[in-house]
Amino acid sequence: MDMTNDVGTCMVTYESAALGYVDFPLTEEPVYLLGIKYSALYDRDELKGDFLSKIWCTYRKNFPAIGGTGPTCDGGWGCMLRCGQMMLAQALVVRHLGRDWKWNKNCQDQTYKRILQMFADKKSANYSIQQIASMGVSEGKPVGSWFGPNTVAQVLKKLAVYDEWSSIVIHIAMDNTVIENDIKSVCKEDGKSTCDIIGVRQLKHESAATGRSKKSSQDSSKQDKNKQNTVDVKSWKPLLLVIPLRLGLTEINSVYVQSLKACLSFPQSVGIIGGKPNHAHWFVGYMSDKLIYLDPHTTQLCEDHDSPNFSDESYHCPYPSTMNVMELDPSIALGFYCGTEKEFDDLTQSVQKFVVGSSKTPMFELYKDRPPHWPPYESYTGQTTSASGVTMTGGQDTDEEFELV
Repeated sequence: MDMTNDVGTCMVTYESAALGYVDFPLTEEPVYLLGIKYSALYDRDELKGDFLSKIWCTYRKNFPAIGGTGPTCDGGWGCMLRCGQMMLAQALVVRHLGRDWKWNKNCQDQTYKRILQMFADKKSANYSIQQIASMGVSEGKPVGSWFGPNTVAQVLKKLAVYDEWSSIVIHIAMDNTVIENDIKSVCKEDGKSTCDIIGVRQLKHESAATGRSKKSSQDSSKQDKNKQNTVDVKSWKPLLLVIPLRLGLTEINSVYVQSLKACLSFPQSVGIIGGKPNHAHWFVGYMSDKLIYLDPHTTQLCEDHDSPNFSDESYHCPYPSTMNVMELDPSIALGFYCGTEKEFDDLTQSVQKFVVGSSKTPMFELYKDRPPHWPPYESYTGQTTSASGVTMTGGQDTDEEFELV
């Protein structure tokens, strides 16, 4: 498929999510949703409200062309990019609003609106489809290419460096190994990048990325200070830990199922990105042997966040999709958000007890210190752009073993 074709070739996909939606079943089995345990019988309203509050990123069409002349629709190739957006959006919601925050129609919360703006389908938005697809070129992925879980994580890691409002650190634990002190070193270090990000800072100087007037921006800033979740970034930069894994050759090995479900029950969980072959999903919970997920495979019109008629309802899905855990493609990435050092320490204790220590073949390894034979750890602090406009990075990570094909 020529990914540079106009939107005329981009229609609602055959795997349209609305066809597969069902409500949460009336079951006595507990339902876990990103670390919170619900009863589908007695906590039904709370369960549905929590699910509805998750930011739902789907295919969009009629957005400004990527790179000026590229695709105006991501249908058919952008599902993993959208899943990465959803996982990161959840981390930012917890970062700024707290895990218990709930969305409602006509929501006027300025902090929430600011988070949503960061995922708008325009170049000036920090985590837009334009930014993710363009930054993917530095990972060896031409615009319009499939991403795997590792690639989208690597790209979001680079983009997060320039999100000064959130000051979030994205750490990607490679080689199935989490090194505690590597993570603590980067979350505790003090320093800011001065690099530019494919024109984002320039655009921010030219016009407000949020589309608000100077006065309204000042007013919302005051509200943000009063309402945002309190995090002391001087002592600990908020962490999004992503762990790319391959849990089998062509299908998931059943030995990992209990550990996988345990990870979704941890309070630090922001879900799993993965899916079926060619169909990426964002998994947010489970009940019995069914995984609960949000599906990006519905093509919606691009929303103008600056329009007075803007509605955010297309960013929230009322009904969950489910699939048997054994249908999961073995290439996945786990996500955990730790707003404080204590939350990270609690996470590592849970991992040691329920993932590493509970299985003879754990999904991944956990170490305090980097093995002596490994090279020194270097955190990512930014990138520079050459005079020719080519993005230059300190290295290139391969994603072949994680790509959904």
